[in-house]
Amino acid sequence: MEYILAPSILAADFKNLGEQMKLTEDNGAKYIHFDVMDGMFVPSISFGMPVLKSIHDVTGQVMDAHLMVKEPIRYIEEFEKSGADIVTIHLEACEDVEATIQKIRDCNMKVGLSICPETPAEAIEHLLPKVDMLLVMSVHPGFGGQKFISESLDKIRKIRAMINEQGLQVDIQVDGGIYLTNVREVLDAGANIIVAGSAVFGGDPGENTKKFMEILKDYE
Repeated sequence: MEYILAPSILAADFKNLGEQMKLTEDNGAKYIHFDVMDGMFVPSISFGMPVLKSIHDVTGQVMDAHLMVKEPIRYIEEFEKSGADIVTIHLEACEDVEATIQKIRDCNMKVGLSICPETPAEAIEHLLPKVDMLLVMSVHPGFGGQKFISESLDKIRKIRAMINEQGLQVDIQVDGGIYLTNVREVLDAGANIIVAGSAVFGGDPGENTKKFMEILKDYE
C-alpha cells in the first residue's frame, strides 16, 4: 500500500500558489487536494474549474478534487476538462450516488467517495467495490482549522476492515485536523492518504512536507 500526502491548497498563500505547490512536490507530496465548496452543501464557497485549470499543470502532482457540492454529477465533465485526476463526491450530496460514480468512471477519472462525521461506516460498505478511494472527513466539511474528531479513528478502522474482508485495494484518505502531532494515530487506524492544509502551508511548505513524508515512509 502506498502512503501519500495530499496538501490542501485551501490553506495556501494564493499569491504564491504555484511556488508553494512546487515546494510540496519537491519534498515528496504526490497529490494536491483541491476543495470545491458551493455554499449549499457546505456554508463556505471556495473555488472551481477555472482555478483548477490554471494550476493543474504547474506541477506533476495528482489533482485530487474534493467536491463538497450538491448534486456533483452536474459538474463531472467540467472537472475532467479542467485537469482533475481523482474526483471525490459526498455520499450525502448525491441523489443517485451510483450514477455519479459511473459518470466519473465514464470520464476516465478515479473515483473517491466521502462521508461526513455523522455518517456511519456501514452506509458505504456496499459501495466500496465501486470506488478507488474512500475519504473519511475527520472534521465537519466547509471550514479549515478545525479540531480532529477522535471518533473518526474507529470509523477508519471499520472501513479498513471492510476493505480487507472484501479483498479490495481501496485507499483510505482522511481530511481534517491532521498535524504532525496526530498523523501517526490516523495511519495506525488504517489510512494511507493524508490531507493536510494549515499543517503544510502554515510556515514553510517544503519543510513541513518533508516532516510529514518522514513519518509516512515509516509505514511503507
